[in-house]
Amino acid sequence: MLHKAIVVTSVLLLMTGAVSAQMPNPALHLNGEKPSRTKEQKEYDKEIDRAYQSATKKIPEQKKSDPWGDIRPASPAAPAKNKQQ
Repeated sequence: MLHKAIVVTSVLLLMTGAVSAQMPNPALHLNGEKPSRTKEQKEYDKEIDRAYQSATKKIPEQKKSDPWGDIRPASPAAPAKNKQQ
């Protein structure tokens, strides 16, 4: 009898853990509103954005190359038109 009680108790505890894992987190704000940020946080975000923009401007533009250029045959030259008609 004690063995059954222990098994039932452990099953109930495991089920309770699974149910609590499925509950929504109240910090997620399901209504779509984001929590308000402080002035310092907004300034930090702007600083990060400026640093990102300046870093992306420093990246040199890569030249466009054709990776299949060595394998693809050259396009045939246009035939010369004879003006002897």
